[in-house]
Amino acid sequence: MILQRKLAEFVLKRVFRALNCDAKDITYLFFEGFLAMADALSVIPAAVLRNLSDKLYEKRKIAALEVEGIVKQLAVAGDHDKISAVINLLANEYTYSPQTNYRKGGLIGLAAATVGLASEAAQHLDQIVPPILNSFGDQDSRVRYYACEALYNIAKVVRGDFIVFFNKIFDSLCKLSADSDANVQSAAHLLDRLVKDIVTESDQFSIEEFIPLLRERMNVLNPYVRQFLVGWITVLDSVPEIDMLGFLPDFLDGLFNMLSDSSREIRQQADSALSEFLQEIKNSPTVDYGRMAEILVQRAASPDEFTRLTAITWINEFVKLGGEQLVPHYADILSAILPCISDKEEKIRVVARETNEELRGIQADPAEGFDVGPILSVARMHLSSGWEGTRIEALHWISTLLDRYRIHVLSYLSDIFETLLKSLSDPSDEVVLLVLEVHACIAEDEQHFHQLIFELVQNFCADYSLLKKRGALIIRRLCVLLDAETVYRKLSSILQTESNLEFASTMVEALNLILLTSYELDNLRDLLKSSMFNDHGKDLLLTLYTSWCHSPMAIISLCLLAQAYQHASSVIQSLVEEDIHIKFLVQLDKLIHLLEAPTFVYLRLQLLDPGRYTWLLKALYGLLMLLPQQSVAFKILWTRLKTVPPYSLSGEHVDHLSSQVTRLNINNVRGSEILEDGEDQRNLHEEINFASCLQQFERAQEMHRAHSRSRALRPANV
Repeated sequence: MILQRKLAEFVLKRVFRALNCDAKDITYLFFEGFLAMADALSVIPAAVLRNLSDKLYEKRKIAALEVEGIVKQLAVAGDHDKISAVINLLANEYTYSPQTNYRKGGLIGLAAATVGLASEAAQHLDQIVPPILNSFGDQDSRVRYYACEALYNIAKVVRGDFIVFFNKIFDSLCKLSADSDANVQSAAHLLDRLVKDIVTESDQFSIEEFIPLLRERMNVLNPYVRQFLVGWITVLDSVPEIDMLGFLPDFLDGLFNMLSDSSREIRQQADSALSEFLQEIKNSPTVDYGRMAEILVQRAASPDEFTRLTAITWINEFVKLGGEQLVPHYADILSAILPCISDKEEKIRVVARETNEELRGIQADPAEGFDVGPILSVARMHLSSGWEGTRIEALHWISTLLDRYRIHVLSYLSDIFETLLKSLSDPSDEVVLLVLEVHACIAEDEQHFHQLIFELVQNFCADYSLLKKRGALIIRRLCVLLDAETVYRKLSSILQTESNLEFASTMVEALNLILLTSYELDNLRDLLKSSMFNDHGKDLLLTLYTSWCHSPMAIISLCLLAQAYQHASSVIQSLVEEDIHIKFLVQLDKLIHLLEAPTFVYLRLQLLDPGRYTWLLKALYGLLMLLPQQSVAFKILWTRLKTVPPYSLSGEHVDHLSSQVTRLNINNVRGSEILEDGEDQRNLHEEINFASCLQQFERAQEMHRAHSRSRALRPANV
């Protein structure tokens, strides 16, 4: 009865599987199944089949030994058809059975059959292994355990012959390594060790077929799976015949991902594997730096400190080893290095700076494919970094590129110029100074020099705070880098046509203060002091005069500096009531204090000869009369004027200074200067049409007064 029932069940299953086939196929399969089942049942006693599905392990084990003996006899007889029938019976009727005990018996039976086949098992592995692999996903943990045990016993028999199933076995072991049952995990570990031994001694293992599976699994976050994967990577890398280094880009990112694992053991294993690979890279003549560089760049921005340090260390080695091979990846590498230069961890900063210098030291030729544009783009982007160190290094890169590839960099000027201008507002003085150096390098030719000064003036106009906070620093540094006279001439030519009168006045006052106080402009001041003695100084004076007209105090200061004292007095006399406002008095206060500074020591010494420098005295007394009598500036200037001797040290007596001033030709105030310094000076002095200059000043001031009146009449909401 049992035989009949088994036979019927088997045949029906075969029929149902063939329902999609035609009548001939169904008939064929029906009889094929019938015969196969009959063959299997004819060699395996019913008692053995019954015990194979018993709930007791001991009975299943005894039955398996019986199966082993039967298969061994069939193998000796060479009857492989019956062996196939037995294996099919064990697979289909037992391992795929809905009954748990049947599945357990089928697994142990397949292992026993393999042991019985011994050296001839290889030809039946296609029947034996798939049912066992399927059992690794069984919902019953004991079935999964027996599947591990069965495959372990099979692997011991067939060794390298089952390599063809390696990927499927690996995939199953990967899942079992994180099994919820500790016994299954333990059994999987034993099987894993055996498979590793077999693979390392096999010459049939295909690393090319395995790598895609490994790459796919490297993104798994389970710690047990990660340990499993690192273990396999380490083992395979230890086999000389397997080139794991050549496939490192495929799983490198996964290893770096493990460096931030919560498990210390996994972090250490991943770090150890990476260290070994890095050493191999150093010793290898051929390495694919490019693909790995892309991964390292991403990992250098990891929030995990250890991952960042490892990534930047690898990049450092790559730059040293790869050299010109990394040219296409320079921009990406730089984008990783620059943020690390300002990392909170000192170790990372040190390695990043070293790498940055190494990279900058590599000479690349645009003719050989080196593109300056991406490097410039990265540097420009990092000028907006929140870290000062990164911004500084970005500027160093722009400067280096300008020095080496000036023509190419200037072709991208429109992309970086605006960002460089914005960087002049940087809170760091060091950054601003470096920006100015870059600007100065760009402005070596006239076209770009004009663009720089023009855009700079526009920036000051749009952002008064920039002029207030950074104006002096910017102008002084540009005067050093680009020649003070050239800078001031260009600024003056731009400001004389400035339509924003308020800004023009403010800008001129700032430039005038810098001119009078900054040591960087010593030579420019000396040139202006000689305005009455040489053509060069005279030309500079007239160039500045046109824009200095926007500010009465700036014009007076310029005249005092150029020793055009009569004209200074004329300018003072031309001032009207509207000109004497709070801003004017503040500027006048500053000038009085500056008259006591080293800049005007020559002027104070000239007061020792009042007979010769009468117009100087009149100009100073004119300023004194403009000051509020109780102000500090009034007292300072009055004290200075009281020290003027009543006679000239050359012997000329001055009886009454006030009467001397009165006797001056007042009608000549708006004309040419009264000459005081000899014939050589007179000729140059007369070449300057001070009457025309005064008219120019008065027109400019009338424009400012009209603008002020218009603004005062404007509605508040306009």
